[in-house]
Amino acid sequence: MAGIKALVGLSFSGVIGLTFLLLGCALEQYGVYWPLFVLIFYVVSPIPYFIANRLGDDTDTASNACRELAYFFTTGIVVSAFGLPVVLARAAVIQWGACGLVMAGNTVIFLTILGFFLVFGGGDDFSWEQW
Repeated sequence: MAGIKALVGLSFSGVIGLTFLLLGCALEQYGVYWPLFVLIFYVVSPIPYFIANRLGDDTDTASNACRELAYFFTTGIVVSAFGLPVVLARAAVIQWGACGLVMAGNTVIFLTILGFFLVFGGGDDFSWEQW
């Protein structure tokens, strides 16, 4: 039952984050859809972690080179997702209000992705494999 509550909570927070992103694009005073390119970063951000978990060994050492490289790539992807709206706003492609809404959406979505890995990542009592 705890897994279902976590899944519903993560789904709700994902919807809130996407709502912020769409508001930054679709409100009448903003009206440009360039910020939707951050959706690519949402899809790409978990991929290095999945690859590292698949290729890395399951030893409980403090440092694993494959996992550290995956964290590095994931950090670069997340920073790029936060940087894209700032660059677009600085170049006057989007307005600063839209940039703020996209940044809020980025924060909520990436916290949702982190929450998914914290809740369903470990194989303790339940995992996402049971779904």
